[in-house]
Amino acid sequence: MEALESLKGLNFRAELHVNQIPAPTHIAPWGVALQAEINDSATLDPDFYRGDAKFVVLHDPEGQLAWNGTFRIVVHGRVPMDSEIGDDPLLGEVAWSWLTDALHQRGAEFHSLSGTVTRVFNETFGDLGLDSSHVDLEVRASWSPTSPYLTEHLQAWADFISQLAGLGPHVPGLAALPRKVPST
Repeated sequence: MEALESLKGLNFRAELHVNQIPAPTHIAPWGVALQAEINDSATLDPDFYRGDAKFVVLHDPEGQLAWNGTFRIVVHGRVPMDSEIGDDPLLGEVAWSWLTDALHQRGAEFHSLSGTVTRVFNETFGDLGLDSSHVDLEVRASWSPTSPYLTEHLQAWADFISQLAGLGPHVPGLAALPRKVPST
């Protein structure tokens, strides 16, 4: 109950449109999941889309050996980016460091962190050539929190996906100019 209560009432920056979705049911007896669309528009205009993400908390009171505990947090983030940036050989390491930095900066205590950073190169052909080639960056990670108090973990996820989507630091009361995806 403490874990669920610690996730309630957080305010996210305006570009993060967060809502609750069904949690996976086959991994653990208990779970809660959130999804976010990162979008500069309050109406989720596709021209201002920056990416999407998920935050899932799994709980098995019996514990699971692979988790080294009774809780596991699973996150996923996917953002489109310029192919020039997508070609950077250090992109994976940098994206992973954004996650670990966010966890440390928020004071989220954890262990057993693992995950992947994947670049997906999309090329379009024929009549689908409207959107030319682009790169999606995907980060999948999971870790075990050291306590059922998860506020810092959720805040770190929000910070991480904001940085992944190219948003600047969040300063309450300061509005950023929206970025519109250029038409091709």
